[in-house]
Amino acid sequence: MVAKTKRVRRVGILTGGGDCPGLNAVIRGVAKPAHDNGLSVLGILDGFEGLVEGRAIELYNKDVSGILASGGTILGSSNKGDPFHWPEKSNGDIIITDKSKDAMKYYDAWGLDALIAIGGDGTMNIAKRLSDMGMNIVGVPKTIDNDLEATDQTFGHDSAVYVVSEALDRLHTTASSHHRVMVIEVMGRYAGWIALNGGLAGGADIILLPEFPFEWDAVFERVLKRNMMGKKFSIVCVAEGAKPKDGEMIVKKVDKKRTDPIQLGGIAEVVAQKISDNTGLETRYTVLGHLQRGGSPTPYDRILSTKFGTTAIKLAIKKKFGRMVALKGNEIVSVKIEDAIANQKLVKPDDQAVEAAIAIGVCFGTKNL
Repeated sequence: MVAKTKRVRRVGILTGGGDCPGLNAVIRGVAKPAHDNGLSVLGILDGFEGLVEGRAIELYNKDVSGILASGGTILGSSNKGDPFHWPEKSNGDIIITDKSKDAMKYYDAWGLDALIAIGGDGTMNIAKRLSDMGMNIVGVPKTIDNDLEATDQTFGHDSAVYVVSEALDRLHTTASSHHRVMVIEVMGRYAGWIALNGGLAGGADIILLPEFPFEWDAVFERVLKRNMMGKKFSIVCVAEGAKPKDGEMIVKKVDKKRTDPIQLGGIAEVVAQKISDNTGLETRYTVLGHLQRGGSPTPYDRILSTKFGTTAIKLAIKKKFGRMVALKGNEIVSVKIEDAIANQKLVKPDDQAVEAAIAIGVCFGTKNL
């Protein structure tokens, strides 16, 4: 895409979708080099909501100092601010409208030469559509689910996995003390990377993923076998999107204000009750929920976020728009946003983490692995 100006002088930055550790590190990674290169930086508030409603603040060096280790985002975020799927109240009901022209209006009114959009699959889809309308955009991949195929890893994932593994460490001690089966529900709607990597790091005995519909008998057999072998407790790590064969995902709520209206939750309770009823073993469950999004980023995510941010502003200065930064091996590269959203990265049976888990005795609730 051809830039509208001869030289990029002013960039906007927003954080879309759900929050996660590392967002502030990216903001810092963008703003500091931008200021050093004579650019002004506008922080757009609450993701695309701020872009549609015209809410933003100037970001100066003092604003991005000391935020590297802070969780969340100083700009605020929203997963209900899709300009192309904008909810408005009308006669007590919710109607969906297209506010993309308002987004373009404020982009031009603020005198932006480029926009750095930080987010996951939903944010990148919006970025692609705004790019097609003429907005100069550089994307930064963020999602704790790690489900963008164009990058080896997204920032936020490592921090979420750390939270899961620490929670499993704690559950091990109480499960062992009371001889219980403990079921923990983690995030992961369609992609089970958090459950897989967190379960593997935390020593889970059974890991249930959205990609591998599970068989109840296989789950019951595993906990009973462990019990017969003198292992008086078992740990089950289940992704919120996991479902039994010939079954459905557990939908907690439908919110049509969101582009993807389905909110999942409740599979851990179902799994715990089924195990208790069919094995007679005392079973408890816990749901980590938004704990996985909170807190400080791990050192890995701080480094990755900083690399992503500095590379994103470099692309903007060079007017390489319509691209998303990505990790390939140990290098930060860029890919077309349209390629970044072409395929979702899902757990496959031949993934090395799956093979390693099976090798050490982890059960995925199916006899096909």
